Amino acid sequence: MHGMNGERTLMRIHIGERDRDPASGKPLYEAIVLLLRERHFAGATVTRAIMGFGASARMRTDRVEILSLDLPIVVEAVDTEERIQEVLPALDAMIGGGLITLEKVRVITYRSAPPA
Repeated sequence: MHGMNGERTLMRIHIGERDRDPASGKPLYEAIVLLLRERHFAGATVTRAIMGFGASARMRTDRVEILSLDLPIVVEAVDTEERIQEVLPALDAMIGGGLITLEKVRVITYRSAPPA
């Protein structure tokens, strides 16, 4: 995708590591990234957190004494506001519990690495 520089929208999707896509049974974070790739988004990144809690107030952590097998996951993607608005209904159908946030960002550089 060219012309990514300038004002764009950052979408953050907060879910759990054990969450599954109801349609495919795949891990939800994987299904979300595949959907964004199918829709030709500029990119997506999945980050696994070491601690957090959400609407249920249930603590999720990697600390051994209270180890959770359902660590927080954040999927981030940057694209135009219009493209993100278009994908939100599909994401809403996939996500049981979680949080989606949007914020304006200014893209300074977006390019692939030079060939090795």
